[in-house]
Amino acid sequence: MTETELSRYLPTLEPGLIAEMIVVAEIREAAEGAVLMRTGQNIRTALLVLEGLVKIYREDDEGNEFFMYYLESGNACAISLVCALGKEQSGLMARAVTKATVLAVPLDSVDAWMGKYKSWAKFAVSTYRERFDELLQVIDGIAFRNMDERLAIYLRRYLDKTGSNQVTTTFTEIAQDLNSSREVISRLMKKLSERGAVRLFKSHVEIVDLDIVLA
Repeated sequence: MTETELSRYLPTLEPGLIAEMIVVAEIREAAEGAVLMRTGQNIRTALLVLEGLVKIYREDDEGNEFFMYYLESGNACAISLVCALGKEQSGLMARAVTKATVLAVPLDSVDAWMGKYKSWAKFAVSTYRERFDELLQVIDGIAFRNMDERLAIYLRRYLDKTGSNQVTTTFTEIAQDLNSSREVISRLMKKLSERGAVRLFKSHVEIVDLDIVLA
């Protein structure tokens, strides 16, 4: 990948930083469903998503997963940045939703660039703020929303990140993401359908008007 190509994905970063990234960072290709970072893994690189869509999960001791947020082109995994700086273990799991291309930045560079490049420091701070805001939305959903509203929010996030109103994610996967059961999700989908928020098909769910639920 050339400097010009990389700068298209990360337009806020300085040319000198982009040039260093080309030299020291590793570009990795991930197939759909591939795990990019595991819970408890020793973090050796910070991950920046160049292409594709990645989901970040929180896991419990029994391996149950709870969906936290998406990472898309131009986003960095805040956890990998923090853990990389402290040389700590990951507390989250990252999995590619689609085929993805990521940039893996070595620990030493993550630390060195903080003082060397203002654009990198700003990028890191912006990353922390964006992920923190998304975590607050997750907490608000759990604390203040009932399950049908949480499902509607989940579908809206899917629409916002994929740009498609055709949800092909299975009810089982949605249930895992929301720490629920397939039976509950199936029942709530029918409820959303009856209210006109979605249409149900054998192969997918079509998002129609989620404001009916969230307004």
